Amino acid sequence: MLVSDFDPSHLARGKHRLFVELSSSHDGASLGFPALCARGSPGPTLAVLAGIHGDEFEGVAAIHRVFGEANPTDWTGCLLAVPLVNLPAATAISRFSPIDHVNLARVFPGDISGTYSQRLAAAITSCIIRHADLLLDLHSAGAGYSMPTLCGHTWLGDSVSDRSRQAALAFGAPVVWEDCEPAPGRTLAAAQELGIPSVYAETTGGGWLRPGDVAAFARGIRNLLHHLGVCRGDVPTPPEPLFVRGGGDLDFAVRSEQSGFLVNAVELLDRVGAGDRLGTVFNLLGEPIEEVRAPRGGYLMMRRETPMVRTGEMVYALAPERVTLSELEARR
Repeated sequence: MLVSDFDPSHLARGKHRLFVELSSSHDGASLGFPALCARGSPGPTLAVLAGIHGDEFEGVAAIHRVFGEANPTDWTGCLLAVPLVNLPAATAISRFSPIDHVNLARVFPGDISGTYSQRLAAAITSCIIRHADLLLDLHSAGAGYSMPTLCGHTWLGDSVSDRSRQAALAFGAPVVWEDCEPAPGRTLAAAQELGIPSVYAETTGGGWLRPGDVAAFARGIRNLLHHLGVCRGDVPTPPEPLFVRGGGDLDFAVRSEQSGFLVNAVELLDRVGAGDRLGTVFNLLGEPIEEVRAPRGGYLMMRRETPMVRTGEMVYALAPERVTLSELEARR
């Protein structure tokens, strides 16, 4: 099906598996994305994306699991999912598309006249995001890094932000990360421009699948289907998560100043102070050549796991502030 012909609102009740064609590659292979739709009677739509980055696979498996188990006969609403958005990047196991060397998570809402990644972002925005009552974008730390399982959202003090916050809580992750401003080019920024509540989720990463991570994402999707009222039944109340607040943009991070062999000194979610040692870079003779220190206090949210590092590479990311649920509610 061509992207110009795809309209999920016209799909009948039941389960649909489609491949939406965007263009063809130089060797004639079809380029586009798989779309899954489980539709019940008229009601809200949960849109779920995974595989924006080609080295993050947990969301792919979680969507496949939830869709495979779904029985929308008694649903009031719809699950609209793209289990693998960025097929060229996934084939290359890379965050960047091998076609135009672009990070897809930096070009939303896209441009129908732009590069392949820009056109793909535009297609996802028009075909998927704009049909959503709530958007969930599934990520992970990717190859070479690790993160705690978390659900994040952007808080701007408006009604859309409030609905996003409630969805982040309903997802059921052990950590909720509240971003104080939208990061440009992300799917959440595109949803925000359309007035659509949106959340993202992260988990361990590493470039492979851990059963617990896939299960956590699948549970989060189901929780949001119940949160929207698409599914019936009770959902167990999750334990109160750790709330952290900050920019939420991992482009602002701690970077290595030397190339060498990194040995970490801290664990994920450790509370560190400004100047604390996060890790040490050694040369290949075992001599320390750099102590990587925290530029500010905060909670460790991402850690480099591949020891070989190069100058300028991100090795850690911090969230600067911990807040309580009552403090969050006071800001509503």
